[in-house]
Amino acid sequence: MDNANTGPMYRLVTIVVAFVALLVLLSHAASARETIGYSAPYPAGSIVVYTNQRTLYFVLGNGAAVRYPVGVGRAGMAWHGRAFIARKHIRPSWGPPEDIWMRNPQLPAVIPGGSPRNPMGEAALGLDRGNYAIHGTNEPRSVGHFVSHGCIRMYNEDILDLYARTAVGTPVYVLP
Repeated sequence: MDNANTGPMYRLVTIVVAFVALLVLLSHAASARETIGYSAPYPAGSIVVYTNQRTLYFVLGNGAAVRYPVGVGRAGMAWHGRAFIARKHIRPSWGPPEDIWMRNPQLPAVIPGGSPRNPMGEAALGLDRGNYAIHGTNEPRSVGHFVSHGCIRMYNEDILDLYARTAVGTPVYVLP
């Protein structure tokens, strides 16, 4: 006699659930950072963002780079040009810029770092240009899309990796 927890249907459901979980893990791993061949004219130690491809490269030099998937600015909010990392923060607090606050006046003035509602995620690399940053996100599904108000979003584990590779002054090139 088959028990509800040991019968053939239970075993089949368990196998299907395990298979789906494995596929989810593999699909996430496939979209995470990877070291690749890269031969663009940017110096080692630079960050290069290709907005339309929604990818960020940390140039290692010698024909290699680390490639990360990113979320980028929505239509009309994306920017292009050169910047540099002006400041680095782990678990930064966040306050909405005036234009965001005007559209969403119910937002609090400050969301503390580490809060699940904080859009900056685990770390942020503040740029010298405007109110922009390369930062983590607590909405990982947004990575790979045109979603932000001009910031570059990364998976939290990826921004922590990039944070460790960079210093204040690191050049950043944001391309269409």
